[in-house]
Amino acid sequence: MFSLRHLAAALALIAAALPALAAPTRPQLRVTSYTISADIDPASTKLTATAQVTFTALDDLTNPVFELNNGLALSKVTDATGAALTSERLTANSTVRFTLQNPIPKGTTTTWSFEYAGTLTGSDTSPVEGIKLAAIAAPISILLYPGRWFPMSPTGLYTDRFTAQMKIRVPSDERVVGSGAVGTPVSVEGSKTEYSFNWTKPGFPGTIVAGKFLAPISAPGLRNIHLYITDTRKSGGLDFVNLASREFEFMSNTFGQPESGTINIVELPEDSISAAWGPEVIAIAGNRIVDHNSQRLLANTLAHQWFGSEISPATLNDAWITNGMSRYAELMYTEDASGKTAFQNAVGDISAGALAYDTAPLTTVGRLDPFSPQFQSMTLEKGAMVFHMLRWELGDDAFIKFLRGLLSQYTDKSVRGRDVEAVVEAQNKDLNMTPFFAQWLDGTGAPQFTNHYTVYRLGSNKGFRTIGTIAQDLDLFRMPVELRIETDGKTETRRVDVSGTDSTYSVETFGRPRRITLDPQNWLLKSTPDLAVKVAVLRGQQLVAQGDLTGALVEYQKALDSNKNSSLAAYRIGEIFFQQRNYQSAANSFRDALRGDGEPKWVEVWSHVELGRIFDITGQRERAVNEYRLAVQTNDNTQGAINEARADMAKPYKRERTEN
Repeated sequence: MFSLRHLAAALALIAAALPALAAPTRPQLRVTSYTISADIDPASTKLTATAQVTFTALDDLTNPVFELNNGLALSKVTDATGAALTSERLTANSTVRFTLQNPIPKGTTTTWSFEYAGTLTGSDTSPVEGIKLAAIAAPISILLYPGRWFPMSPTGLYTDRFTAQMKIRVPSDERVVGSGAVGTPVSVEGSKTEYSFNWTKPGFPGTIVAGKFLAPISAPGLRNIHLYITDTRKSGGLDFVNLASREFEFMSNTFGQPESGTINIVELPEDSISAAWGPEVIAIAGNRIVDHNSQRLLANTLAHQWFGSEISPATLNDAWITNGMSRYAELMYTEDASGKTAFQNAVGDISAGALAYDTAPLTTVGRLDPFSPQFQSMTLEKGAMVFHMLRWELGDDAFIKFLRGLLSQYTDKSVRGRDVEAVVEAQNKDLNMTPFFAQWLDGTGAPQFTNHYTVYRLGSNKGFRTIGTIAQDLDLFRMPVELRIETDGKTETRRVDVSGTDSTYSVETFGRPRRITLDPQNWLLKSTPDLAVKVAVLRGQQLVAQGDLTGALVEYQKALDSNKNSSLAAYRIGEIFFQQRNYQSAANSFRDALRGDGEPKWVEVWSHVELGRIFDITGQRERAVNEYRLAVQTNDNTQGAINEARADMAKPYKRERTEN
C-alpha cells in the first residue's frame, strides 16, 4: 500500500523502525586509518577478513572498546608489537572489549591487527535491530558502513574521519563497488577476483557492495557516473543514470565540484535500506531504481557527497548541518526540476517533520539515540528548515555563496554549528546572526502568528495606508516576515522585521487591501492548524512503522480533531483498518478521505485504489473495477497509483492469507 512509499516520510519511516540504543559515551579513541583484506563467499554467506586499525587514544586506555557486527567472531588480535590481546564479546551493543595489562597513554597513536570471520545473513546480527546493513548473499552482498563489518570506535559513526585501503575478493562472476582509486581487478585462487580500493582523504570509505552486476551503465556523453545493477533491474537503468546525471550537474553548479567527480551508483537488495552512501558511492534499493518517483530519494543520497562526505559533523550535536543540508539540497533540486509549487509542497512536509519531536534544542540532539525518530526528525527536517530560513534571511545569491564557502573552508574536515554561524557572519558583515541561531539551534518550538490591521484611505487619491500588528508567542523571536497584500489592483509584497511578541507595521498601497497574508511562501517554520494535522499524521506513520497501530490511531484522531475534514488523516485511518482486515471501517474511512478537503491531492487516487481492493477482497468485482476506473481517471500516478489500478483491473486483487 501507499503508506510506506510516500516519499515525504520515507526516511523518517526507516528511522522509526530502529530501536533505541544506549546514548554515546565519552569518546575513548579515534580511528584514523584502515587496511582491510576481506573475502566474500556468497555460497556460505561468510565474510573472512583482516583489518589493520590505526587509532589514537583520547584518554589513558585500559579497557578499549570497538564496535563489531555480532555475526563476526574475532580469532586473533595483536598490538603493534605483535603481542596477542584477549577480548570479551558484548552482544547487547555489538562491541568487543579488551583488558590491557599495559594501558595506552593518552595521545598515543598505535596500530592493532584484527582477524575475524562469520556468517552475515541479514538483520539478526545487525547493530541496528531489524535492519539489514551487512549480509553476504547472492546476487548482492552488502557491507554498509553502519553495519560495523570492521572494528569501529563506538562513538565515531559519521564523525571520525579515516582513510582506507581495501582488498576485496569475490567470485569471478561478481563486481565490487567501493570508495577510492580502483586497481585493475586481479584473478586469484582460480575462481575469485580481487578488487582494490584506496581512499586517501579523511572520510567515510566504509561501504562495499558486491554482486552479479551487469557492465556499468553510463549516461550518454558522461563518463564520470556509472550504474551497477543486476539483470532484473536493467529496464530502468538508463533512465535512472540520466536522472543522476541531471542531479549531479545541478548540485555541482550550485555547491561547486565535490571532492571526487566519480559517482558509482549501485543496487541494494530490496530487503535492506532504501539508500546508503559513501565517498563516490550511491547505493539505492533495486525497486527504487525502477520506480519513476525516486527523484527526491536519489537527490538526498547524492547530496551527501557534499554534505556528509566533503564536510562532516564534528559531533552528533552537529548532525543537523549535514543531514539537514542534504535534505534541503533535495528540495532545492525539486524546485529546479519541478517548480515552485512542488518545492513549497515539499517545504510543508519538512515543516511537519521539524515540529514532530521539537522538544529539545538542535544543539543537544547528541544525547538522543541517533537511530530514533526524534533524532532523525530533528536533524533531517528541522535542520533543513534552518537552512531554508537562512536562505530567506540572506537571499539566494548570498546563501549559495555561504554554502560554497562552508564547503571550501572545511573540505575533508568536520564542522560545528558555531562554524556555520562564523562563515555566515564573515561573508555578511552587516548581519548579526546570533539571534537567528539562538532561536533555531538553542531553542525549541515555532511562532504562531496572528495579524490584526486597519486600512485608512489617504487623501488626494494617494491610495491607502495599512497599519497593523503582528503578534506571536515567542518573546525572543526576531526575523523578517513577508507580507502579501492583495489589493483591488496588483498584489504587492513587503518585508517586515518582527521582533518580540508584538511588532507594528505600516504599508502604503495604491489599491485598497482586500487580504493580507503572513509568510505566504512558507519561508518560516511556524505553527498553523494545517501543520498540526501534518504533525499528528507524521507521528502516526512513525508509530505504524514501529507496529503500534493503537498509538497511531490516537495520533490520526488528533489530526481529525484539528481538521475534521482532513483527507490525509482519514486515509491513514483507512490504512490501519485495512491492515487489521476491518474492511467495512476501512471503506468508510477511504470514503471520508474522498469527501474531505482533498489534501494532499494523491489521496484521491489511492483512496479509489484501496476501495477497489476492498471490493475485490469481498467478492464485488464490478464495484472494484469501477473504483479502479475512477483511479485511472484522476490522471494522478503518484507512487505508481495508476499502474497499480490498471494491474488490478486486469487481474483481481488478492491479499496473501499470511499477511499481517
